Amino acid sequence: MDSFEVNKLIGAFLGTVFVIFTITLLSDSIFATHAPEKPGYAIEAAEAEAGAATGAAESGEDRFVEILAGIGSANPDAGANTFKKCQACHDGTKGGPNKVGPNLWGIVDRPIASHEGFSYSGAMKEFSEGGSKHWTFENLAHFLHGPKAFVPGTAMAFAGVKDPKAESDLLAFLRTLADTPAPLPEAAPAAAAPANGEAAPANGQAAPAAEGAQQPAAGQAEPSK
Repeated sequence: MDSFEVNKLIGAFLGTVFVIFTITLLSDSIFATHAPEKPGYAIEAAEAEAGAATGAAESGEDRFVEILAGIGSANPDAGANTFKKCQACHDGTKGGPNKVGPNLWGIVDRPIASHEGFSYSGAMKEFSEGGSKHWTFENLAHFLHGPKAFVPGTAMAFAGVKDPKAESDLLAFLRTLADTPAPLPEAAPAAAAPANGEAAPANGQAAPAAEGAQQPAAGQAEPSK
C-alpha cells in the first residue's frame, strides 16, 4: 500500500472522529441538563391521599352521629317498611321463632350473640366477647350500615342500609320491638324543648311516632347473626 492510500485512510479516520466530536458538543449544548437544587422528586399524592382518608373517616363518623341524633324524631312506620326487606330471615314478634337469623324482639341493648336457641357464626361469637358487648344503638347503626365491615366473617349477607334517614327510621322501629323501649341515645333527644317551657319526653319514653307503628311478623336484616 503506497503512502497516498495510507494518507486517505488516516484522513477518513480523523474526519470521522471530528464529526463525532462535533455532534457530541452540539448535543450537549442543545440538550443541557442541570442538577436540581434538591435531589429526588416531590411526591404530593401521598399527603393528598392521607388527607382524603382522614376526611373520609371524619365524614363516616359524622354519618353515625347524624343517624343517632335522628332516632328521636325518626318515623318508625317508615322503619317498619325497611324492616320488611328481610322477612324471610327474621321474626320480630315477641316469643317468635328463629329463622335464618335470630328473633329480633328486644334486640336493642341485648347482649350480642345471646338469643336462646340460635346458632351464631364463629365471627359473631368472637365479636360479642362472651356476651359482654351489647347491641347498643351505636353498634346497631354500624352493623346495619355494613355488616361485613363491622363484623368481618359474619354470615350475614345483607348489603346494609346506606341512607342515614332510612337507618334512623329503622333503628326507631327496632326500638319498638320491646315491652319497654330502650332509652334513646344521648345524641338523640326525644323532642326539642317546647317554647312554652314544658319538658320534653323522658329518654325512656317512646317517641310519639312509635305509638302507631305496626310491627310486621318478620324481621329485618340480621343485627346479631
